[in-house]
Amino acid sequence: MTLPAPQLWPDGASVDARGRLTIGGCDTVELARVYGTPLYVLDAATFRAGCRAYRAALERHYPGASSAHYASKALLNSAVVRLVAEERLGLDVVSGGELYVALRAGFPADRIHLHGNAKPRAELEQALAASIGKIVVDTLDELDLLARLTDGRPQPQAIMLRLSPDIVADTHAHIQTGSAASKFGLPLDALDAAAVRIARAPGLRLAGLHSHLGSQILDYTPIAQAVGILLDCAARLRDEHGLVVAEISPGGGLGIPYTADQSTPDIDAYVATVAQAMQAGCAARSFPPLRLVVEPGRSIVARAGVALYEIVATKPLPGVGGWDLGIEEQIQLPTPNSQLPTRYLHVDGGMADNIRPALYGARYSALLANRAAEPAAEHVHIAGRYCESG
Repeated sequence: MTLPAPQLWPDGASVDARGRLTIGGCDTVELARVYGTPLYVLDAATFRAGCRAYRAALERHYPGASSAHYASKALLNSAVVRLVAEERLGLDVVSGGELYVALRAGFPADRIHLHGNAKPRAELEQALAASIGKIVVDTLDELDLLARLTDGRPQPQAIMLRLSPDIVADTHAHIQTGSAASKFGLPLDALDAAAVRIARAPGLRLAGLHSHLGSQILDYTPIAQAVGILLDCAARLRDEHGLVVAEISPGGGLGIPYTADQSTPDIDAYVATVAQAMQAGCAARSFPPLRLVVEPGRSIVARAGVALYEIVATKPLPGVGGWDLGIEEQIQLPTPNSQLPTRYLHVDGGMADNIRPALYGARYSALLANRAAEPAAEHVHIAGRYCESG
């Protein structure tokens, strides 16, 4: 039996002879019974395929001077860290907790980048003590603090500057991060001030420039524009301050489908667009091919993961009758041709394990794991446990 909208589900997802959703050969109903719900299930094969798709695309379109860093904010635990390491990707972390998980799981420190717009002193000290690969500096204040913390170090700490390129990507306002008004990144007119501080800080070494326009981006053109702006800044640092930039990262943000009407992203086309912008931009500014770093997270892990919940109660909406049935009978009750929700299905999860719908109206696809191949027969609200109505 075939899953509806198979592009939304892990590569290893199927429906068994009993009509149950299976992932990687595992019965999800049995997984929920054994481990309890809410339960995140991750298909390692789909995750690995995403990593390999990025590696292969970079090798085709920008060979020899490129790498992909998994963005751990998409999902991080020890198992994910080990998968990223085995697939030879780098790792971006955005907190001391994520850095701890990465190091505890044995990830090579020199392949870790620390991001974040408000890094506490303790987290910077943690990163320096671990000798991580790069710290991505977000503000002049952070740059000043790092200069003090690294004063007297025998080996300078490599840093990248995150710049705000003033590009507004076509995505939800809450996940746009590249505008001039964004809380993230140095404004472009602070580049000279940053260069002066770096030149006076022997404990720091400028390795590259970084930007990130946001998440769930399906139009690659703004990312190519960001590459050009970063290369302009690299040329300015070279020509006016004598600082050599070796690495450019336009971030990540490639979107993925969550509903049947959304298309699957083309990783190869995405990488090709960014690579072409890098090649043309470097040549136009008399740079050798600078190193290109892309930072996919969601587009690697999102389709690999499924959240399992148990329906624990139902509640009719006003004007819908016939609610003297038991819960098992209620779940079976169809209302063909109805486009209006008939009731709530209360599940045993909530905002802590699935915050995106309440935070910025994200949409998902859902099915009954024990009747996975059946067509939808009823329009319902799925509601969680938290004391809010988002």
